[in-house]
Amino acid sequence: MNFLTTSGSYSRRSAGALLLVGLLAGVVVGGGVGVIAASSTKEVTVCANKKTNVLKYSKNGRCSAAETKVLLNQIGEAGIAGAKGDAGVAGLNGATGLKGDAGAKGETGLKGDTGAAGTSSPTGFTARSVCGSNGTTLCAVGVQGPGGGTIVYVDTANEMTGYDYLEVAPTDASSGIAWSTSTEKCGTAADTNCQSLMSGTDPPVQTAFLSDAGTALNYIALGTGRAATAAIVARHNAGDVAKTEYAAGVADAYSTATASDWFLPTKDELNEVCKYVRNTGQTAGATAACAGGTLQNSSFSNPYWSSSESVAGEAWYQSFNNAGYFDYLGYPRMKTTSKPTYEIFVRPVRGF
Repeated sequence: MNFLTTSGSYSRRSAGALLLVGLLAGVVVGGGVGVIAASSTKEVTVCANKKTNVLKYSKNGRCSAAETKVLLNQIGEAGIAGAKGDAGVAGLNGATGLKGDAGAKGETGLKGDTGAAGTSSPTGFTARSVCGSNGTTLCAVGVQGPGGGTIVYVDTANEMTGYDYLEVAPTDASSGIAWSTSTEKCGTAADTNCQSLMSGTDPPVQTAFLSDAGTALNYIALGTGRAATAAIVARHNAGDVAKTEYAAGVADAYSTATASDWFLPTKDELNEVCKYVRNTGQTAGATAACAGGTLQNSSFSNPYWSSSESVAGEAWYQSFNNAGYFDYLGYPRMKTTSKPTYEIFVRPVRGF
């Protein structure tokens, strides 16, 4: 605290009074009491009588010559900072805030590098997941095929050229039709009646192949039914014969909601259908002729044409009721003394 005086000297008594004044928190003024808050920053002027030591508050900040002027509540220099207090107790956790809005969708990332090529199949077989009612199921025997039929053969041994799966149609294409007609487009020169007969026999024997013996042998194996059907249709198309008149024609014209590439199966392809519908449990492939088992689906309880010729004038068909092969050619709309008309069923297949 500073003591500002207007006189050059003062008594020890006055000095003691002034020292006492410096310690006062309040000031007695005249007949009243004035209280100056200790925390106030306002300067207060007090006049101390040099003879009586009576203190008097000076409202205008001036003292007489008989008084000593004292300024109270002056701000001194800042003291040394005190030691840091202990940390207070942590407050309670606040309530969880509201969930913010979803952020904007980020940009599409860059396309990744192409993966390494898989190991090639030694047989060339490719598993495909295009089967089932949803079109995404792995194709396997017994599963619905893409054409709405049923998978009866999976070519893991690469026996079929051009496709890996054989699918049988869901329904028959015909409940009774001839294998060929009398159009004169058969034989090697394509000028022989496809029903040409050797007279004097009962039943009469046909002597001509659709084309020739060598070509007929090419249309027996798995994977050759599509070509065999095309060859039969070509002969009949050349004679302007409607497809509704012969077995390969109705198979070629058959369609479902999802496929139109059906054909008349060869002997070996029809054999795989037989193994499936009779549930024989035999090895897949041409080396095992359908035998044993029991018929699982009554809609197959009929004899069916194949697209394969056996000998001149005869074609293979198969009866799933007894799993046997018979080599009689169908005589369209013809009867003999010992044989009725050879008009039997057609169940198309397709490969993919």
